[in-house]
Amino acid sequence: MKNIQEMEPTQANSQAAIVEEARTFVDKEVRPLVRKMEDEGTMPRELIDKMAQKGYLAASLPVSYGGLGLDAIHYGLFTEAFGKASVAARSLITVHTSLVSETLLRFGTKEQKETWLPRLARGEQIACFGLTEPDVGSDAKNIKTSWHEEDDYYVINGVKKWITFGDIADVFFIVAANQGKSSVFLVERAYEGVETRAIEGLMASRSTHLAEIHLRDVKVPKSHVIGRLNFGFEYVVSTALDNGRYSIAWAGVGIAQEGVDAMVSYSRTRSQFDQKLSSFQLIRGMIADAVTKVHAARALCLRAGEMRLAKEDEATIETTIAKYFASKVAVEVASDALQVHGANGFSNQYPVERLYREAKVLEIIEGSSQMQQEMISYYGLRHYFKRGYSI
Repeated sequence: MKNIQEMEPTQANSQAAIVEEARTFVDKEVRPLVRKMEDEGTMPRELIDKMAQKGYLAASLPVSYGGLGLDAIHYGLFTEAFGKASVAARSLITVHTSLVSETLLRFGTKEQKETWLPRLARGEQIACFGLTEPDVGSDAKNIKTSWHEEDDYYVINGVKKWITFGDIADVFFIVAANQGKSSVFLVERAYEGVETRAIEGLMASRSTHLAEIHLRDVKVPKSHVIGRLNFGFEYVVSTALDNGRYSIAWAGVGIAQEGVDAMVSYSRTRSQFDQKLSSFQLIRGMIADAVTKVHAARALCLRAGEMRLAKEDEATIETTIAKYFASKVAVEVASDALQVHGANGFSNQYPVERLYREAKVLEIIEGSSQMQQEMISYYGLRHYFKRGYSI
């Protein structure tokens, strides 16, 4: 397996430079807007455009389509950089790039890729992934949105919910079923019968433009099927979710690392009983646990990235393990970071209040932690069974 140390020096240095430049961009362009985005519940179009101009909306795509050509490892580090600062900026990358663009790169026809990938890379059109429905979450194989054939079109009817960036997206990957078999369609907002409704009153992800998508007799050209008809879930959706889980795994590392940064910085500047918080043994114990958890989560993500880069058969389960662990670590570290801040942790004047809310989302999206446990346990029961074992 080729790991990051074994890559060609020029290639590794070039990609590392892109990641480092992204970190600088995040500090300069993203962090100053986080409070404003939280308060207003929106991500400024100006920021999206700046990200597009830098190629950040296509970081993992080939240069031939307008991307930056980052491999899985550096794309993960790139995602972590955005995830530390802003759930909105990172969510845009997860959905627009990982779920849609990478999936289109793999399953799209030559014409589809040449038409859509450059537009998505330039940010001319924003994309989202429409799988979840009002009554269907993890039970994705039983979606209610339907399609049927009619003349030169496929006609789609249904409702999607909790769709990240659905309220401002120009292009939707919509998963619909016909007689129990699913297909994925590229649907444009301009089509008659497409309507989006913003979801408000959210605990977290307030600036990610979550929406319901209503589709009423929407006519989709037959050229807009992604992958094979009737094999949507088995191939396209499964791949998209795997791409998304990899991104979410790194998002967990990002939130957890930001939590450690906040915990350490606060404990070294805040005094109680005439001593810095960092001098108290129990606080130091929390810091030690948090640092260890973040290092372990990052190691799992790097391992998954290496396996994805090498196209190993078990890359998908390793990604699932990384997503499960990193999302749990994000919740645990964010909770401890808030605890260290005491009452101040409940104020939006400090980042831990937001981290605490946003971390929990990671245990739900792209498959709940319980779904990840099911998949991991199934793998473990097959992989680690020893015949003839006895006590």
